[in-house]
Amino acid sequence: LKAVGDKFFKVYQPCAGDELHPPDKSYIPYDAMGMLNVDEEVTNDTVAWWRMACGRTMGLLKGMLVEYDSNTLAPLGLIVGADELIGKRITVLDSGLEDNCLLPDEELEPEEMTGFECGGTGAGRFREQAVIMWDPKTKITTVVQPNEDGSYWRKIVRNKMVRMKEVRRLQAANQFARQLQEMDDLEEDPIVLSSWGPYV
Repeated sequence: LKAVGDKFFKVYQPCAGDELHPPDKSYIPYDAMGMLNVDEEVTNDTVAWWRMACGRTMGLLKGMLVEYDSNTLAPLGLIVGADELIGKRITVLDSGLEDNCLLPDEELEPEEMTGFECGGTGAGRFREQAVIMWDPKTKITTVVQPNEDGSYWRKIVRNKMVRMKEVRRLQAANQFARQLQEMDDLEEDPIVLSSWGPYV
């Protein structure tokens, strides 16, 4: 492929290293308290990646939070877009009760597993975690919730045609509201919201 200017989308892929080589410099380890912090406000140039205790891998690329395949470290998909993430900070911390979020190394009978439900779906010793996105300016904290299958990347992405149709519907509703409220062109736009129905 021949690049014309800088029109190609450059994708950073983490390097986990091997027995002789450490992970690349963008890898972020956990501290002694079991927390992980991206030690800067996210920008378009921020590059970082880490592994969750459950085995999932995620990182920062072009101002976006993305999930990587844990084996190949190839990008799987988008978790949080740049428009929502830039200017914020990312922290990963334990979210379960200390006494019941570590799975035991030895196998237990089903009736003995009570209290281990927050551990996840893998073998070995790992813990429940929360991915926190917080804005130092507005003081708003947002929890990035995983999907039901434990993954984080968002599998439902509306295409451009769908978004264009949604914009046209909003414009039609705007015009309808103006006529209904007998508003002139100098007044501010009426409040028009979208609803995609209940999902709970």
